[in-house]
Amino acid sequence: MVRKFFPLDKNYLLEAAQLALQEKLLTQLVEIVKDSFAQKSNPLGLLDDFSLKIKNHQAQNLKPLNNFYQNICGVYRFKNSDNQLEFVWDGREHLEKYKEEWSRVFTNWVTDFCKQELFIQAVLDLTVFLPENRHADLAENRMNNFMLRQFEVKMHKTKGLVEMKMA
Repeated sequence: MVRKFFPLDKNYLLEAAQLALQEKLLTQLVEIVKDSFAQKSNPLGLLDDFSLKIKNHQAQNLKPLNNFYQNICGVYRFKNSDNQLEFVWDGREHLEKYKEEWSRVFTNWVTDFCKQELFIQAVLDLTVFLPENRHADLAENRMNNFMLRQFEVKMHKTKGLVEMKMA
């Protein structure tokens, strides 16, 4: 699915690399969040029903995280909007290079996001507790709002991503 987030969003190889990695990276996101939750909220590793539910959760339905993933992909392309292909001197294809770079950046960003309790709660609400959570839209909005504040960009319905200055 090609989705333009800003007028010069034309790095289709990067977008293809991001889309190819979506399921793998979202599964990784859930695992990082579960580990972060355990470290912050249960450092002694006590296994009550709540902790066991999170620990034993296997990410099967990643659909509620798709919008977040698409938005964060768009932010990455916006922040790295050079559309010119560069020479890859080590013999790799551009697609392979983009996959490697995007995976590294995504993992770093998610690890950084997990320093915020609200992000961890939002991901858990959209994955582990989704069937019980009647307000999943609120969790998704919290994640997107958090992500956009982190990068000082705003999503406009007509203009797409635009820079904004945080006070």
